[in-house]
This record gives sequence, C-alpha cells and structure tokens, in this order.
Amino acid sequence: MNKTRLEAFSDAVIAIIMTIMVLELKVPHGTDLGSLQPLIPIFLSYVLSFVYLGIYWNNHHHMLQATRKVNGKVLWANLNLLFWLSLFPFATGWMGENHFAPIPTAGYGVVLLLAATAYTILQNSLMKHAKGENELLASAIGSDVKGKISLICYSLAIPTAFINTWISNSLYVFVAAMWFIPDRRIERKVGE
Repeated sequence: MNKTRLEAFSDAVIAIIMTIMVLELKVPHGTDLGSLQPLIPIFLSYVLSFVYLGIYWNNHHHMLQATRKVNGKVLWANLNLLFWLSLFPFATGWMGENHFAPIPTAGYGVVLLLAATAYTILQNSLMKHAKGENELLASAIGSDVKGKISLICYSLAIPTAFINTWISNSLYVFVAAMWFIPDRRIERKVGE
C-alpha cells in the first residue's frame, strides 16, 4: 500500500492534538502580571508537551520518508501511536493544573512511556514489512540507542514521581532535549 494517506491522516491528528492543547490554556481574569503566576505550571507542562508532539511529528515524518510501502499491521501500529498521542492534552492538563503533583506527574510519564512504546512498535512494523521496500529505514535506525534510552528514562521517571517530581520532570525534559534535533541517521540515508 501507498503511505500517503497514512502521512496525511497522522499529520491531521497531530495538528488537532496540538490545537486541543492550546485551547486548554485559560486566560487569567486579572490584568496584572501576578494573575499569570498560577498559570506557570500549566504553561510549562504545555510547552513540554508541545515540544514532545513536535518531536513525534518530526521523527514520524523522517521515518516515513525512509519508507516506501505500508500494510495493515503498519496502519494499526500507527493508530496505536496516535491513540497515545491523543492523550497528551489530558495528561498535560492534569499535571499542570495540579502543579506537578506525584500522581499526575506519574500519569504523564505513563502516557509518554506508552507513546514511545507505540512509536517503537510502529518503527519495527515498518522495518519488518516488505523486506526489500523498507530496508533504507532499517539501515538508518540501526540499534536505536536513543529510543531505548527514552524507554528507560520514562520507566524510571514514573516511580520517581512518587519520591521527587522535580527529578521525574527532569527526566522528561532530558528525553525531550535528546530528541529535539531531528534524527540525522534517516536524513543521511535518504540523502544517499
């Protein structure tokens, strides 16, 4: 199957998720700078989630650039990823509204972990499909060290949220920072 509908649908869903997140930001009722202070945790969680969605969109784009064909398994794996990404507005709002309390912070980590797992499943589905068709992707991904580090960090951050949410959130920021620059492995392989 051709990949264009998968790309277009994924782009649309991610754009809607980003729109929903920004609509959740409420305007303060005061006119002084002090009225913005209660919104700081909400805004910070929004920024982190926006960066994450941007990273997913960017890497999804690069991954599909190195892909020639998809099948039904790939379509379902992509829907699995989009499902977990669609929970970002809820997890973001819950964590921000509750000022990074332990349970919402751990819940945010669960959503991040499951989205990363879904991305890995999609990536593996694409690499296994049509052995001659998607070999470019398989050679570009290699051992996927960054992906494995991400899964480990999320797995550590979830229980850590019950001990120290600052450390937990630092792990979330670390993973986002690690992925902020697009995956050059794929760009190099596509350019060859």
